[in-house]
Amino acid sequence: MNKKKTQQSSAMEKEEEQATKTAESEEDIEQLKNDLSSAQSEAAETYDRLLRLSAEFENYKKRVQRQMEDHKKYANEELIKDLLSVVDNLERALNAAGEKQGETDANMAEGIEMTLNEILKTLKKHNVEPVEAMGKPFDPTYHEAVMQEESDEYPENTVIGELQKGYLLHDRLIRPAMVVVSKAKTS
Repeated sequence: MNKKKTQQSSAMEKEEEQATKTAESEEDIEQLKNDLSSAQSEAAETYDRLLRLSAEFENYKKRVQRQMEDHKKYANEELIKDLLSVVDNLERALNAAGEKQGETDANMAEGIEMTLNEILKTLKKHNVEPVEAMGKPFDPTYHEAVMQEESDEYPENTVIGELQKGYLLHDRLIRPAMVVVSKAKTS
């Protein structure tokens, strides 16, 4: 009987040991599930951060590329602004020479006109275009009104005189045209 009790107690010990192992195993499985869930959420957060950082970097590269293109496109703007005063002076000299009609004045006017045309051709080659003003409606984006004149010939707010030409570099205004704008005659 003693032997039977020992066998029974040994069997009970094994069952208890098995139950303890099962409980420990279930706790281990639960712990592993929690660890797995935590690792998966951390991986998802890291992946999301990676995607955001990658998108931010692509936007940065595009912005820098646009800035570089703009810099190249408008790098000569200050030089061109300085050259425009030379163009203005040549145009004034040409107008003054046209008023006097001597042979020397005609030769000088021809030389001035050739020089002016060469500078204008060079400016055009570098995407500098004059602003069209005469006969156009006044546009404060491109025109700077210096005076107003009463006129029956033109509708109100039309450019009827140009004191100084305006210029565009590509699509950017580098100097507005200084203009005279028409206004309705007062009775």
